[in-house]
Amino acid sequence: MSATASRRGRATGAGPGRLLVAVYGVLALAATARGLYQVTTKLAEAPLAYVLSLVAGLVYVVATVALAMDRRRLAWATVLVEAVGVLVVGTLSLVDVGDFPDETVWSGFGRGYGYVPLVLPFLGVAWLWRTGRARDDRGPDGHGGDRALD
Repeated sequence: MSATASRRGRATGAGPGRLLVAVYGVLALAATARGLYQVTTKLAEAPLAYVLSLVAGLVYVVATVALAMDRRRLAWATVLVEAVGVLVVGTLSLVDVGDFPDETVWSGFGRGYGYVPLVLPFLGVAWLWRTGRARDDRGPDGHGGDRALD
């Protein structure tokens, strides 16, 4: 772990974060593959739904990379976009069924994926929050971070 990461907290892709990255990776692969298939073969049937499926997949890809590489700002942005996306699309897919004649990753709040898309962004936020908090103000040498020794 770098000195910057140790002052900040833990790296997002370390420890239990590896499991989170793995789940994001699996969902990224599944959602992107589904979105690509839908857009390339059936776009005319449900354009909004299928484009949103592909967008969701791409959001998961970026979130996976950001969490694995400890790119916190990007991880925060993608996890928050994911949370808003699953809540908005989930609600719209139940209220306005005409725009969502077929399932998307986020429709029905991720029902087709065992509601993992609904739970995952909140786990991501919790992990980013937890790992972003400094555990100790002292640096590895027992002194205060980057300050020169007195």
